Amino acid sequence: MNIGDKIPEVLGLDETGREVKASDFAGKKLVLYFYPKDNTSGCTAEACSFRDNIGELSAKGYEVLGVSINTADSHRKFIEKQQLPFHLIADTDHRLTEEMGVWGEKSMCGRKYMGTLRTTFLIDENGVITDVFTPKQIKTKEHATQILSKI
Repeated sequence: MNIGDKIPEVLGLDETGREVKASDFAGKKLVLYFYPKDNTSGCTAEACSFRDNIGELSAKGYEVLGVSINTADSHRKFIEKQQLPFHLIADTDHRLTEEMGVWGEKSMCGRKYMGTLRTTFLIDENGVITDVFTPKQIKTKEHATQILSKI
């Protein structure tokens, strides 16, 4: 998905099993971020960056919603351990990840595999993408600050 595209209505199920829809955020701005895996160093740093800056993001009218292919149970534990003040979508079937165009080939130690490409979408009050942060742009420890400097 690109700037100007409208995000899908059904986003998926969060860590509590509740269905999350784009219309749940009608009239609100949204940081929709995709990350590879709960409780890994980079993903934890990114989530904590959002946690530590949630007040400033909220003051600018943004809510935060994370997405990974981990299970709801994994998300609940991650939220509890890191005291995250936002929900995480358990996209175990990769539906949203693929629909948003962030499922792709990755490489580690010369091995190629398919996985979630760390990507963040800023979305306006009408569900339209206004900005995209690609994997090469994202600095996990300061990602929320990167966003705040652009909004």
